[in-house]
Amino acid sequence: MITLRTFINPIAFALLALFTANIASASNTATPAKGEWWNAPYPTPFDASTLKNDMSFVRVEGNKLVNESGDTVVFRGVNISDPDKLSLNGKWSKAHFVAVKSYGANVVRLPVHPVAWQKRGKHEYFKLLDQAVQWANELNLYLIIDWHSIGNLKSGLYQHPMYNTTEQETQEFWRQVAFRYKGVSTIAVYELFNEPTLYNGQLGQITWDEWREINENLISIIYAHDTDVIPMVAGFNWAYDLTNVKKKPFRAKGIAYAAHPYPMKSNKPAAEKPKDWEKTWGYVAKSYPIIATEIGWMDENLPGAHVPVMDDGSYGPAIVKYMADRGISWTVWCFDPDWPPQMISDWEYTPTEQGEFFRKVMLEANK
Repeated sequence: MITLRTFINPIAFALLALFTANIASASNTATPAKGEWWNAPYPTPFDASTLKNDMSFVRVEGNKLVNESGDTVVFRGVNISDPDKLSLNGKWSKAHFVAVKSYGANVVRLPVHPVAWQKRGKHEYFKLLDQAVQWANELNLYLIIDWHSIGNLKSGLYQHPMYNTTEQETQEFWRQVAFRYKGVSTIAVYELFNEPTLYNGQLGQITWDEWREINENLISIIYAHDTDVIPMVAGFNWAYDLTNVKKKPFRAKGIAYAAHPYPMKSNKPAAEKPKDWEKTWGYVAKSYPIIATEIGWMDENLPGAHVPVMDDGSYGPAIVKYMADRGISWTVWCFDPDWPPQMISDWEYTPTEQGEFFRKVMLEANK
């Protein structure tokens, strides 16, 4: 006998299945339907199965970066300009990454400016980062994602409005990035904050203990989502001074330290700069991996030349030898004709003086 109850149950189950499928579908969409704030993703994970090449994860072992086979990895590559800037210029394409590869690079640093992240919005910006992952993977290039702010994260004061952010936004940025790109080996490093500086006292005060605590909190947020990536931390004086690491290193495993040793950060002649470098940041390489994520120079008479990047060319061989002797990785600023010190002079990818120098070094060293 067919009762009302047996008739209703199949309908109820069908409706429940339809409702569940709709919810699942909505949660996987890039953006919700207009007005449906309850269906907004938070965020959706990147689909690593779409990647062409199975690149090895890179991890920290002692003071070195190593791959899954235990072989030492030394990154030598370039900074490109902010993906948002390249997109606005009509230059955001795989061809740009192909040009980077042609210079011999094995890693690309992506500087994400807070202003670009805020104006474009996370959903649209993630599209750019997703493309970077796809293109880099196809070319066997590793990526460093850099939260490109300059200033004092504690006081909330920054060197320029393009760098304006907050500690909370910085935490949220890394929370979402770590969630989205968990398990994506192409992204090797997260550079937590580009250049901490007090700007000669104009940006307020922060102690090393306070800075260390802020970064350790960011690292814990990242590791709660993804333990297969390397968080990288910087010191004061625009990421040049790591002297505090000697007595108070960051209390976290698996991290690297960043340095930005531009030529005029040391006022010594080129032959004597290594002494300053060793004392201020290079000594850290005895205990931890270091990536000099910004190096480079240009002649003082060239357009855009400014302190601290001006040099007569003697800096290039000196810094490369110093880092090679210590196994220090590096990325040159900048693979863009607009942002000094430039590696290219035009969008035909004609190398500048430093571009030609570093291209030869990378093509030889990254064979």
